[in-house]
This record gives sequence, structure tokens and C-alpha cells, in this order.
Amino acid sequence: MKIGIIKERKNPPDRRVVFSPLACKELLEKYPKLELKVESSDVRFFTDDDYKNAGINIVDDISDCDVLLGVKEVPIDDLIPNKKYFFFSHTIKKQPYNRKLIKAILDKNISLFDHETLVNQKEHRVVAFGRYAGIVGAYNGFRAFGMKNKSFNLPKAEYLQDQQDLIANLNKIQLPNIKIVLTGKGRVSDGAKEMLDGMNMKEVTVDEFLNKFFDEPVFTQLDVLDYNKRKDGKEIDKYDFYNNPQEYISDFMRFSKMSDMYISGHFYGDGSPFIFTRNDAKSSEFKIKVVADISCDIDGPVACTIKPSTIADPVYGYNPQTEKEDDFTKDGVIAVMAVDNLPCELPNDASVGFGEMFAKHVIPSFFDDDKSGILHRAQMTKNGKLTERFSYLQDYVDGNE
Repeated sequence: MKIGIIKERKNPPDRRVVFSPLACKELLEKYPKLELKVESSDVRFFTDDDYKNAGINIVDDISDCDVLLGVKEVPIDDLIPNKKYFFFSHTIKKQPYNRKLIKAILDKNISLFDHETLVNQKEHRVVAFGRYAGIVGAYNGFRAFGMKNKSFNLPKAEYLQDQQDLIANLNKIQLPNIKIVLTGKGRVSDGAKEMLDGMNMKEVTVDEFLNKFFDEPVFTQLDVLDYNKRKDGKEIDKYDFYNNPQEYISDFMRFSKMSDMYISGHFYGDGSPFIFTRNDAKSSEFKIKVVADISCDIDGPVACTIKPSTIADPVYGYNPQTEKEDDFTKDGVIAVMAVDNLPCELPNDASVGFGEMFAKHVIPSFFDDDKSGILHRAQMTKNGKLTERFSYLQDYVDGNE
């Protein structure tokens, strides 16, 4: 079995990689029949010399490998026909901007395994960068808070070494007695909570958040039923919300009246109510001044997220009254951090963590005849056609959606 780690060629450059040099070394020791090649790259966090020093083969040509591992989309012209590829293709939700990519994959008889489609028997994803999006997103939210209020300056996350370096910088700042609301209970929100915990910020209950005054910064973490309620007033469980989102409306305004900063780390499903609307943001009772929208759904559930921001320019302003972009330092204008590729700012930690998950959950299937079925479930294309599990994409491939 020959596995090749490809050079990331998408722009802007992504410095992450599926396996660090140490992870490669450990895999070779564990699987004697495995051969690993790493395509030479001048952009990834780990240098060619880092791999060479770990005894890993650096090459300019990986076309003899059976399986090719990457992070972001591979440019169409760089796709090697008749190979098995693993990368984030951003096609499973029928993203219009990548229709040509999925067509090219089919035309070149490539077997595509999207990282998002790697799920266990309970349909839970086994590899993801979500935790690192949460870590960087929370950090960037505080950076935006300092910029908005001109009260402190934090260095960009991309200039720092790892999560502990980010936390060390956060612990240098002085915050007023603000209230922070965090939505979500998954990987993303848990990553954000790690940062709040790292700052030793006090966590309070929903009731305390809504009804008490504190003489220190505090936060509360919300699950879906904390900020959504059934239209008929019934109290059921969160699975009812997941199964019947159309029966719910947002109950987030009770938090926006009490919050100075909002960190969005939730999953937003089709048919779910918006967390807050543009009309909500116009209200004189809406007190949120900074939004760190880690989920970054454009024109979606977080109304002030009207566009993605970038690592180079991570914060923009949303004027609720005009519903347009504005100077985020102005009074009444919400500072929005909506970088859509946050883990890129923490390439060391993100690469190491992702590699650990991939080595644990995916690599064994290459050597045990896929007894867990993880590769079978994940395979999107085979022999120039969509597999049955992903046949719903046919209209998208044909250009009818």
C-alpha cells in the first residue's frame, strides 16, 4: 500500500497537512506493508526537512501512489486520473462553485473519499478540524473585541505557535465585566469553550446569565433548546428539534438583551429558525457588540454575517440600521469575525490532531479489508459514477440544480 501526501495547491495557501512527520514515522512503524511518500511543498507548516529528519521520503512525483491524501480541494488540472483521493471537496451540499470539480473527478475516473463523509456506523464523523476552528474563532473574537473598543491589541493567531500560546496571550488582557453567550455543544463550541476555560472565565447557568449581575466577565454555553422554542409552547427534547425544526422559533433575543459578545459554534440544519434576524438586530434591546461567527453561514442564522472575512482582514462591521457593511469601530455597528478557514491559523495543532483521528479511524481500514465499512460509506465516486449513497448529487453533477 503506497500512500502519498499531496502538496496543497489551493489559494489562499493552506499550511495544514493530514499527517505530521511524527505521525508518518509512527504509521510506518505500525504498518510494515505501508509505504509513505510526501510531495515536496514550500507552503505547509512542516518543512521538507522536518519529514526528511523523521526518515520520510520527500518526492516531486507521487503518481505511483495508490492513495493520495490532502486537506483542501485539489485544482482540476492537478488531479491524477484513476487514483483514490481523500480531501475536503466541498461538494456534498451541492456547492455551486465546485460542480466543475466533481465533474472532473468523475471524468478522470477518480475514487473520491471526502473527509466529511468518513463516518462510523452511527453516522458520526470521525475526522474533523472543528475543534480547531472553535479554538481560533474564540481567540479571534476577543481580538475583535479589543479592536472594536480600542482597549487592547492581540497578535494574529497565525503568528502564534499553538493553542497554549493563544491562551497565554488571552491571559494578558483585561476584560470589563462583560457577558458572553456561546451556542453549540459539538466540536466547534467545545473548542471555543477550551479557550474560555483557559482564561479561567466564570461559566454560569442560563438562569444566572439572564437574571444576575456579575462583577467579572462570565459566559454561558447554550444547547439548541436554550435558544429555540416550539411555536405551540410544548417542551419536548432536542431530538424533536432536530427532527421537526420547522415547528420552532428562535428564543435568542432574551440572550441578546444581556450579551456583549456572541460566539457562534452551533450546527445549523436545513429548516431551522434563524438565531437572530436583521430586524432583531435593529431592536434597541439588542446589546451584542461583537460576533465571532465560527460557523460562518452567509446570510444565514446569524444575520450580521453578510460575507466571510479573511485571515488577512478578519473583522468587518455590520450596521443593523442600514443592513450594510460599515466601520466596526462606530457606535451601533456590530464587529463581525467570520473567517471561514480558521483552522489554517493553527496549522501545527490542527494537523497533529487531524492526523491522530485519521490514523485511529481510517488507516486501519486499508489493512483489514475495511471491516468497519468506513471506506465503503465514505466513497462518493467509483468507476466514473456516483456511488449509490451519493446518487442524490446526480442533478448537481448534471447542472440541473
